[in-house]
Amino acid sequence: MSDKTVLGFIGGSGIYAVDEMDDVELKQVETPWGKPSGPVVTGTLAGVRVLFLPRHGPGHAIPPSEVNYRANIAALKILGATDVISVSACGSFREELSPGTFVIVDQFIDRTHARAKSFFGTGLVAHVSIARPVCPKLADALEAGCRELEIPVVRGGTYLAMEGPQFSSKAESHLYRSWGCDVIGMTNMPEAKLAREAELPYASVAMVTDYDCWRDDIADVEVTNVLEILQQNSQKGRALIKSVAPKLGPDRTPSPLGIETCLDFALITPPDARDPAMVEKLKAIAGRVLG
Repeated sequence: MSDKTVLGFIGGSGIYAVDEMDDVELKQVETPWGKPSGPVVTGTLAGVRVLFLPRHGPGHAIPPSEVNYRANIAALKILGATDVISVSACGSFREELSPGTFVIVDQFIDRTHARAKSFFGTGLVAHVSIARPVCPKLADALEAGCRELEIPVVRGGTYLAMEGPQFSSKAESHLYRSWGCDVIGMTNMPEAKLAREAELPYASVAMVTDYDCWRDDIADVEVTNVLEILQQNSQKGRALIKSVAPKLGPDRTPSPLGIETCLDFALITPPDARDPAMVEKLKAIAGRVLG
């Protein structure tokens, strides 16, 4: 892992660019898992190298279930990312998490079912822990950035990842509230799991656009309503990206969770039983432990 910060940003709905980067280039990346959502925009912010990837591709053409999450994380890893921050839209399950609030989530419940969720598989098996899926160092920087910009922010919360692309039924919305979930979205899983497998510290800021559909006193969530709040949130989200880079700084501090070495004890298949083709493929994200 580099001793210099290379900050990967994955932009969700409404976040399609980073403002005011220097030395901007577009990088086309091919990974062993195919192409990412689009070209990666590289540049510098406050002396920090930045990699930006719009999750849904140019023009928001890729729905949540068809995003190539493995290729996205692999592309950032191949380009040298040391840390990954996700910025995404979400619905709220809590009265106090009103539209316009940014939630720096710290837990996830994965209810997706149609997505490839691991880089590993037959020929080389690994089990990483995601008990603590979010890096506190990155969460600290996000919280500080929000407070500096006077963005309403809540630190901590559980993100329910649904398959989509449809919004919830009322029954689902009430169920997820009863589970203690705080926000709902369609994209942070398996993204967070894959970042951990790639030994990349990850954090997510979820930008609330609506109250999902659990409240009876307001209209159910509609795209037209979401888009209005989304536009307001996107301006704040781009400002937050700019503010986070200098807070992390060009000289990198490792994650307090030791995420950069989490594969040391995660590989289950012994070396003599590993599929050579699988090993070669996985070097793109696990080369540190595979040689």
